[in-house]
Amino acid sequence: MADTPLAHLAQPGTQITVRVTPRAARNRITQEGGQIRVYVTTVPEDGKANAAVQTALAKALGLAKSRLTLIRGQTARDKTFVID
Repeated sequence: MADTPLAHLAQPGTQITVRVTPRAARNRITQEGGQIRVYVTTVPEDGKANAAVQTALAKALGLAKSRLTLIRGQTARDKTFVID
């Protein structure tokens, strides 16, 4: 699922800002110019896309998804997660 390994960011307290593209052709994560982009096939309704982003990001970081908390951008394309 993850094209870009992000394990080097997996430190407690780290805030990770991502740009999300819902309804993508496939789930993937890229890093372009220092910005992390997460593409998910899920539609952005009822928090489904947020959950898919959380799962994909957790997998790329090598963490349990319960260790990631969405702190900013619940309804925006730019989201910030913090690692617990």
